[in-house]
Amino acid sequence: MRRPSFLLAAFAAAALALAPALADARPGGGFSSGSRGSRTYSPPPSTQTAPGTAAPMQRSWTEPSRPNAPYAQPSPYQRPPIGQPNPAGGFFSRSPFMAGLLGGLIGTGLGGLLFGHGLFGGFTGFGSFLGLLLQIGLVVLLVRFALGWFRRRQGQPAYAGAPGGMARQAQDNIGHGPRPSYGGGGGAAAGEPIQLTPADFQAFERALLTVNEAWSRQDERAMRGVATPEMMAYFGNDLRDLASRGWKNETRDTVLEKGDLAEAWREGARDFATVAMRFSQIDVTRRVSDGAVVEGDPARRQTVTELWTFTRTQGGPWLLSAIQQTR
Repeated sequence: MRRPSFLLAAFAAAALALAPALADARPGGGFSSGSRGSRTYSPPPSTQTAPGTAAPMQRSWTEPSRPNAPYAQPSPYQRPPIGQPNPAGGFFSRSPFMAGLLGGLIGTGLGGLLFGHGLFGGFTGFGSFLGLLLQIGLVVLLVRFALGWFRRRQGQPAYAGAPGGMARQAQDNIGHGPRPSYGGGGGAAAGEPIQLTPADFQAFERALLTVNEAWSRQDERAMRGVATPEMMAYFGNDLRDLASRGWKNETRDTVLEKGDLAEAWREGARDFATVAMRFSQIDVTRRVSDGAVVEGDPARRQTVTELWTFTRTQGGPWLLSAIQQTR
């Protein structure tokens, strides 16, 4: 009579193994990645394009304890590979600790089912299960207390909105109709506010198009011309993750629908600008072996809103230095 339990465990294990395949595979992998100088771990102001809050950085070379350290210093803060749930999602996906805990409980239950002892057969008894839950609650409280203490020590400011108003209507178009208007302003934080020109916003849109077009071709050399070494490291890792699964992601016909400047500032010889961009595109993941669609719809456009941060040194070209998800 163990056959039903074995089949149930097998189906559950298969579902867990296949679930990560639904994660975003576009440039950035649906994660918040990169560096924004001293504001890396401070949320950018909200804008009309992105009225909510930005998801915190999940992978960055900027260490929280050294926000002003020299740029592009690798750190141990690494993100999960493509295919894992986006931590900007639900409660368990936002908390790696709780996600791991849930995985352990599921694994114990599956083990009980596999060996015919029932869902909670992996525990020695109901009393032990309650004791485990009490220990879990104590650990969660301690972790939340520690995180709150570290955040208070860092004293990172929170932004409530984008004061001021700067509307910009670009003059040219890219064959998809009028260009979007940009507006917004900067918040009070580390760094001197700077003013941008229409040429700067044109450079931001070109970078958006270049990254997506090169991503579809898996052309890292083309992306390197518009992205920092840090972002190129993430792009390269993401492409290798997809290749290891035998997949290829295509983001075609990208159109910037609307853009708003969240903040622009200067730190020493480096300028930064964070822009909320809403764009639409064809986003499809295919199996390399036969071209079959794994995810997405080749006939349906998807709309995405993200915060892209650009940086330049002493008046040089703008380079993409961070992508943040909105929520």
